Amino acid sequence: MKKYLVALALFCMAGSISAQEVTPQTQLLLERNKEFKEEIIKLADNVYTAVGYDVSNITMIVGTDGVILIDGGMIPEITQNVYKEFRKITDKPIKGVILTHGHGDHTKGLPSFLKDNSPRIWAAENFGIEDDFPKAAGFVNPRAYRQGGFKLSPEERINNGIAPTRYPGGAYKANMSQKEMSVFAPFTKDVITDWVSKPKETITVAGVTLELVRSDGETADHLVVWYPEKKIIFPGDQFYKSFPNLYAIRGTAYRDVNNWIKALEKIISFDAEIMAQGHTRPIVGKENVRTALKNYHDTIEFVFNKTIEGMNKGMTPDELVEYVQLPAEMKNNPDLGQYYGRVEWAVRNIYNGYMGWFDGNPTSLRPLSLKAEAERFAKMAGGIEALAENARQALKDKDYQWAAELSDRLLALDSDNKSYKLIKAKALRGLAENLETALGRNYYLTVAGELEK
Repeated sequence: MKKYLVALALFCMAGSISAQEVTPQTQLLLERNKEFKEEIIKLADNVYTAVGYDVSNITMIVGTDGVILIDGGMIPEITQNVYKEFRKITDKPIKGVILTHGHGDHTKGLPSFLKDNSPRIWAAENFGIEDDFPKAAGFVNPRAYRQGGFKLSPEERINNGIAPTRYPGGAYKANMSQKEMSVFAPFTKDVITDWVSKPKETITVAGVTLELVRSDGETADHLVVWYPEKKIIFPGDQFYKSFPNLYAIRGTAYRDVNNWIKALEKIISFDAEIMAQGHTRPIVGKENVRTALKNYHDTIEFVFNKTIEGMNKGMTPDELVEYVQLPAEMKNNPDLGQYYGRVEWAVRNIYNGYMGWFDGNPTSLRPLSLKAEAERFAKMAGGIEALAENARQALKDKDYQWAAELSDRLLALDSDNKSYKLIKAKALRGLAENLETALGRNYYLTVAGELEK
């Protein structure tokens, strides 16, 4: 408790939030940092997982005449430290690398491990499929930076929900260029030597036999790795300790939630005794692993089924967000806290994945433009200054969402007005302080900073 209070005090001294204003949501995220303590965790006599160094975990399996890596982290300036730690354990050469999926936080740090080695590298046949869709990457990337909080100072950025705060280049730099922040650029696939096309393939590297299982969930290019001799499962990002990111606010194609549920059923069937996922600390003990996976599976399944149920009743996305509420045992499970994903984001994504953008309300077919709506708002309020006064009053009342929505109408009428921008910035900062979902918090704070500048 003493350590927590010290950490909380340091955060409050360094950041823009005073000790009296620290919210329960902020406290939850501060407590969450325990999950990201830097440590090389020994899972078996020849299996080691590096937790808390980089954005994602990196695992080393030591074989007879070499080692196998599972994933490669994101930032070479940081993963080189993992390389050094692994070299304290063994100097055997890297014979193989398995990439669980194509996200940059699992792949872009790999060069640190390849400088003295030319290992075989396995990936799913459709590896990097998400890189193929964003032709609007000029806008998608800024959204990714906002979600990740890369423009935020270390004082503003508590963590990323399922990962510690890390920066491109290894350290925070104010006014970082877009090139310096290009951590979400497509991974160079040229290094991959072996493409997994079958539902399951068995490989043997350095005397270690592993099963590579294709699975669709957070991404469609996932490989789950099963080490039968040690009964260890490596699910990549199909599981982590948080309510999952069934939709990423940086922008993604539809994540097939039903397939994710099926993937978890497959993972549960291995009856693993240890689970080392791509984020958060490993889980040890057969019952602990099964319980964690089952709770995770059941929660996703509940959200999916309840959303479909509401859709079949003709509900709109806005109505569904109110309708789909987690039962107490799911809502109060600390390993399912909404640190990374949110239920309402998932509900909207499921609706859009099955029904598209139209909510079924004919009024939505040809809505007023934001400016036309804003003009009418201002008229109802008694003029634009009266509308602005309503927004300022909402700030005083700590009605931050309403203040943000009113500020959007004000900016639609006068996009260069600095006072309107500051109203929105203050509203976003208020929303951030009251949100335990790190990605949403980062997004709020980043846009607030952009408006203030």
